[in-house]
Amino acid sequence: MARRPLPRILSNGSAQLARSRELARTAADSATDVLHPLITITRGLRRLAAAGRRRWAETPKERRGALLFLVASVVLVVALVPYGPLLAAITLMAAAAWQGRDRSPTASDGPDESQSQRLKSLYEALVPYFSAAEDPEPLYSHGGAWDKAFPTYAFDGGGRISQLVVRYPAYFTDGEAEARARIEHLLAAKSGRGREYHFTWDEEGNQLTVGVLPPLPVDIAAQRFVTTPGETVLGFTDPTRVQRTLPLTHGEKQRDVPPVVWRTGLRSTEPHLLALGRPGSGTSTLLRSIALQALLHGDVVIVDGGGTGEYACLTGRDGVLAVEAGLAGVTASLEWAATETERRLIAANQAHQAGDPPPDDTKRPLWILLDRPTAFTHLAATDGRKDPQLLLQVPLRHGRPANVTVVVADQLDSMDALSEPVRQHTRARVVLGPATADQLESILGAPPHTTPIDELPPGRGYARLGNGPVHRLQVPATPNPYDDATPDVLCEAVLDLLPPRTTPADGETIPEQDQSEGEPESAPAEEEPESVPVAAEEPESRPDAAPDLAEEPLPNPVPVLTKET
Repeated sequence: MARRPLPRILSNGSAQLARSRELARTAADSATDVLHPLITITRGLRRLAAAGRRRWAETPKERRGALLFLVASVVLVVALVPYGPLLAAITLMAAAAWQGRDRSPTASDGPDESQSQRLKSLYEALVPYFSAAEDPEPLYSHGGAWDKAFPTYAFDGGGRISQLVVRYPAYFTDGEAEARARIEHLLAAKSGRGREYHFTWDEEGNQLTVGVLPPLPVDIAAQRFVTTPGETVLGFTDPTRVQRTLPLTHGEKQRDVPPVVWRTGLRSTEPHLLALGRPGSGTSTLLRSIALQALLHGDVVIVDGGGTGEYACLTGRDGVLAVEAGLAGVTASLEWAATETERRLIAANQAHQAGDPPPDDTKRPLWILLDRPTAFTHLAATDGRKDPQLLLQVPLRHGRPANVTVVVADQLDSMDALSEPVRQHTRARVVLGPATADQLESILGAPPHTTPIDELPPGRGYARLGNGPVHRLQVPATPNPYDDATPDVLCEAVLDLLPPRTTPADGETIPEQDQSEGEPESAPAEEEPESVPVAAEEPESRPDAAPDLAEEPLPNPVPVLTKET
């Protein structure tokens, strides 16, 4: 079957529409140019009328009569003077044209003197890094033109550089991290300290784009985040590399903020987390935020190495299995966690071999949160006990298939005291507080794309999940609600997220007076001593028994020996 050609209006309709739009735009521009004097005079008359009304409203009522008489006298004089109305109309049009002129300031074509001097000094500072003696036409040379090297630039209200595009020669080693770091440090120092800069390297076009990042919001309180089971919000970041936003409530307002989401569970590639920071940087705040989110769908075991009661608000809550701050309790809890991990693995493996789904008790997530575990390492070494960190080897190695997640938070100075399994199996990393570029690269595994600064608010830092990019991070405000120095608004936000208190298994509580006065509990105490003499008389009934057997306690159960005659 032969194909019919499309109608002419469909084949070249887009071209006609584009031509029509161009003609309409040209006609509108021409009409604006022709009617520009009339538009200006009309705008001026409107401004004069508004000024007259404002003057009339500001005049007191007792003086309005005199003002009307003065205006009427002026109008009468103008009407009686020869050519008075014509001169008055010309004067009014001239005043309207003057008032209706465009008062918007004209944008300057180039930078002013101070901005030019700043760009010139930055250009001179880059000459030793972007120049070579063998270059016949150097882009950077002492006394050269900076406008060719900086095609795009912008300044903020304080006169500092807010955006800059830097061109560099093709022979610059932009593929080496050390060469990039030198240029980034120089640009951050010359553009203004105290701000975080974002650097984008275009190796194909030999261009470097420098931008100033706005500060992350620090006023976001703890709340219920719109996430699925297995997703944990570590904090919030810039919208440069995150394609997802979360609706948040800030007071009475709502806004969308890009989050840093950490995924855990069976399909997670980073099942465990390590957070490091200086004292007061917000690592405990991060653990509290993670605990509040984990309690929605799982159980939590908390180890408090600081001993300051930062997690007292979680004691006795539903889903909180233990909050330990002593060496004996920590060791017992971690031994139970290792045993529980093995039990889950065995139960899931048996279900898989039988072709059945995993049991329900292995699907509920178990979170092990440790704050400063290196403090117990020193205590264990002093008492001659085993390091509690060694008990984390099973949950760290086999926690992902058993739905067991380990989160460790400690100080930067204690990085060397962490055990090898902790440093090896925690692929999700968070660094809070001030840190040098070398520390960030050694902990995160990659340098950040921003310049670290010395002064940071609590909860500010960097995060990297596995082999992903390095994100700026701001942890949501999750303080200790029992701290008197915490604002009431933040305390109420945390208290609203806490689960209810755990009730006994039978749902009833026994008063203390009933336990002291009740007779049924004293009866077993009287019956227990009766069994002691019976056990002691057994050796006497056997003359052939050795006399030492009656003095040593017998194992339980005791084997019965018989002799045939």
